Amino acid sequence: MNIAYIHQHFKTPADAGGTRSFFISQELIKNGHTVTMIAARPEGQAEAVVKKQVEGIDVIYIRNPYSNRMGIIQRAKSFFRFMWKSTRVLFKQKKVDLVIATSTPLTVGVPALLYKKLRKVPYLFEVRDLWPEVPIQMGALNNPVPRKMALWLEKKIYKNAAHIVALSPGMKEGVVNVLGHDDNVSMIPNMAKPDKFWRRNKNMTLLKELGLREESFKLIHFGAMGIANGLDYIMDAAKIVQEETDQDIEFVFLGDGAVVDKLRQRKAEENIDNVSFIPKKPMDITSEIVNLCDVSLVTFLNLPILYTNSPNKLFDSLSAGIPVVVNSNGWTRTMVEENHCGAYVDPEKPEELAGLAIRWKNNPASLAEMGKNARKLAETKYDKTILCREFVKAVNSINT
Repeated sequence: MNIAYIHQHFKTPADAGGTRSFFISQELIKNGHTVTMIAARPEGQAEAVVKKQVEGIDVIYIRNPYSNRMGIIQRAKSFFRFMWKSTRVLFKQKKVDLVIATSTPLTVGVPALLYKKLRKVPYLFEVRDLWPEVPIQMGALNNPVPRKMALWLEKKIYKNAAHIVALSPGMKEGVVNVLGHDDNVSMIPNMAKPDKFWRRNKNMTLLKELGLREESFKLIHFGAMGIANGLDYIMDAAKIVQEETDQDIEFVFLGDGAVVDKLRQRKAEENIDNVSFIPKKPMDITSEIVNLCDVSLVTFLNLPILYTNSPNKLFDSLSAGIPVVVNSNGWTRTMVEENHCGAYVDPEKPEELAGLAIRWKNNPASLAEMGKNARKLAETKYDKTILCREFVKAVNSINT
């Protein structure tokens, strides 16, 4: 099939960010399909549209400014601008047998919906977050008129999709609640990349370049640093560790987003010296930095809708063979506890994270065992090779 794949935030391994759509596209091509990716280039592109081939994928980059640092109104403008531009690009394609649209935002489903209505071509919709419920619970969609419109659009997109892929059990449940059935809904979570993240000798040259302590016990949060990630929780825990113990424990933030400047300011004002900030890096450097650390932190605000998350950083951490701390009381908690590869901490009690950091630092044998369990889980259940094949099966199940 000739597949048009719409993903506003498409990234390759050479970029900083999630690469799920890249690896799914590779597997689709391996199975005889052609893939045209319609994506946004948020910066550094002068032309309105640029066509490139990236490892077999025909990528159409649309100039469309976007940043995690944008406010709500700026983000909304970027989403609607991409919706309009990607619709125009999609309708210019000569032969399309199937459209894949992957959120967020929800508006990325509009081009696929219009193409189905006007060209009679089916689409697969991938739900990476339950929009609009996420912005509603976060207080970003308070006006009843746009909220009602967003809920209407969600239902319209779901009901017209030939197939829906949800990234967690909670997301699948949310989709099923809207549809009233689960006939064409699959759950395919985010993917571990064991060939990209793994345990090896530490790159001490890189450690020194980054200004990290050589002997410290390091806990890392990497990836998006937005409001939803609840990163003040980690700062609170770091402050408790600094004030209440002489243990050499360091908290590392790797990435970018809306709250970075605020966190840096807090570090300076409150003299929280055991916290380091590193700008976002391509995947290979990110992997090296994660390998320098002992524990991965996957935190979110204490909102029920965020319990359904399926964060890239969690699965990359499993691949890296390090224990994972989560503070969402959902399926990720069940995952780390049942597989003995991490722990859950109360999102309202940073002292739990502080205490856990101290205990784990002083129990390297237990830490090593959890790391082995994490790697085993990545290889046997969440390996991208396994999950990309599942995605291709979903695609092949659609009658075109």
